[in-house]
Amino acid sequence: MIDLSRREAFVSAAVVALAAGVPSWALAQTAAGAGGAAWDLRDIYPTDAAWAAERQAILAKIPSLLRYRGKLGQSATGLKAALQAQSALNKRASRLYTYASLKADEDRRIAVNQERKQQAQDVFTALGEASSWANPELVAIGAAKVNRFIAADPGLKKFAFGLRDVLRQAAHTLSPGEEKLLASAGTPLAGPQDIRDQLTASDIPRPTVKLSDGREIRLDDQGYTLARSAPNRDDRKMVFDKFWASYKAYDSSLGAALAAKVKGDMFTAKARHYDSALQGALDGSNLPEAVYRSLIAETNRGLPVLHRYFALRQRMLGLTDMGYWDIYPPLVKSDRTYSLAEMRQLSLDATKPLGADYGRIFADATSKPWADPFPRPGKASGAYMQPGAFDVHPYLLLNLSDKYDGVSQYAHEWGHAMHTLLANAAQPYELAAYPTFTAEVASTAHELLLANMMVERAQTRDDKLFYLGQIMENYRGTFFRQSMFAEFQLAINDLATKGEGLSGEKMSALYFDLLKRYHGPKVQMEPAYSSEWAYIQHFYFGFYVWQYATSITAANFFAQKVMHGTAADRDNYLAVLRAGGSNYGYNLLKLGGLDMATAEPYRLIVDSFSKVLDQAEALL
Repeated sequence: MIDLSRREAFVSAAVVALAAGVPSWALAQTAAGAGGAAWDLRDIYPTDAAWAAERQAILAKIPSLLRYRGKLGQSATGLKAALQAQSALNKRASRLYTYASLKADEDRRIAVNQERKQQAQDVFTALGEASSWANPELVAIGAAKVNRFIAADPGLKKFAFGLRDVLRQAAHTLSPGEEKLLASAGTPLAGPQDIRDQLTASDIPRPTVKLSDGREIRLDDQGYTLARSAPNRDDRKMVFDKFWASYKAYDSSLGAALAAKVKGDMFTAKARHYDSALQGALDGSNLPEAVYRSLIAETNRGLPVLHRYFALRQRMLGLTDMGYWDIYPPLVKSDRTYSLAEMRQLSLDATKPLGADYGRIFADATSKPWADPFPRPGKASGAYMQPGAFDVHPYLLLNLSDKYDGVSQYAHEWGHAMHTLLANAAQPYELAAYPTFTAEVASTAHELLLANMMVERAQTRDDKLFYLGQIMENYRGTFFRQSMFAEFQLAINDLATKGEGLSGEKMSALYFDLLKRYHGPKVQMEPAYSSEWAYIQHFYFGFYVWQYATSITAANFFAQKVMHGTAADRDNYLAVLRAGGSNYGYNLLKLGGLDMATAEPYRLIVDSFSKVLDQAEALL
């Protein structure tokens, strides 16, 4: 029985600009109006009472897994029965969590919904405890016998990849008692993130500022993302100074939370006999450490191109100098607004190179009530696609503005949903959940296809520069910025591995050095900005953010193939998406023509960035 007790609820793409409050255009367009979420969760459970009944049924069923203990090696039929029993419970638990997490994010002010989400997490903990003995037992049976069982029973085919993955990690599999203890630690090890989220969501006092246009904005995380691109430069500077000062005042508490998270990851890695948390995180997905190290090295090698972009940004904004507060305003102003229907149509048009079948599935999915599109008070910030209800369909939490960033967010998250739909249609449940390493490829490819289409359709020089600016920002924000985060995360973990203490002050000093190196000597920084690390929730997702950078690297490769290559190139890309989790992410991309452990893919994306800069400079 594979220890699959939690099929992760994948959360994507939080690096988006959000509106604070509910803009009037959003109220006019959303079917839910001011009443609440637009998605229909009744596809998962008809009522909260039905959810509660299912939770009790799952909890009652979980102990039955123990009947298979000590019997996995008796026969292929017995092994299959055990795996099927666990898989069925895992699927039900994932569906349970999906409903609870979506309800919780509809309005985070409603305590009962937050409690329901915690109850769903506890089900995963119970499931993990009840099946914690299985991996050690499989390791004890040995590869030879397991492979004989796989050959003898076709019903084990969908479990073969997972079984062999367990055997691959035999050296890091613990005794049954130790596995049970480690599984039960899941909820308390999530404590640091819970503390951080509570601090940032409600406990940190947030300043309210009045912009030069008369608007008053409360600078919580959502307000900051709205105000940081204000057209008035003095406003932007004020927003940055006051917002980051609110984080700086809590450096010590937030530093303690992140340090506890790092220590927790180290504890888990050490318990499984890894030398470091990075080694443990990468080995779980069978990723060579050279991929991470190559990304960091090649990103630093490409920093002159990023610095060239900042010089171009300063020139296009007509500034005499360049500050960190000048990163977000658009290079060219666009007053164009987009309705939800227009966002949908543009996304459909942009993905036409992916073929008629893709377009048909995309058009059908986007016509259904699967997304909650607009911001409102209490709703979770950011944007994500939730794939956990395998037998239902994906759900999307969005916070769309009526500007181009809203169109881009729409295309991005629907890229995730399309990846899920293709994988679920081609793979059984056990092989459908794609690895994190490929999770951002389809979404980012959607963004690149959209932006390139908009450049081609642009009728004026300024429009063309606006959309070129979006592409450049994508390279900056998704490749270089996420690589900077990855370097920071690696650095604090390396310090902890060496036995050095971590504090908010030390993290801020380290992060400030990275900010200055990545942005170059001509971009001004204020000391308070050194606390930006505390704003990045993704540091609590394990080693995750670096895979945004590898994903845009892969997406850039595939998008060029789709736009300028052959039908075979397109089908090759779609085959990677349909493969879901049937292979390791690194292997899937390698089969698609990319070896992400080498320098070449990263040099290619830096070169692509440089060529877009060439286009913009030529228009100027």
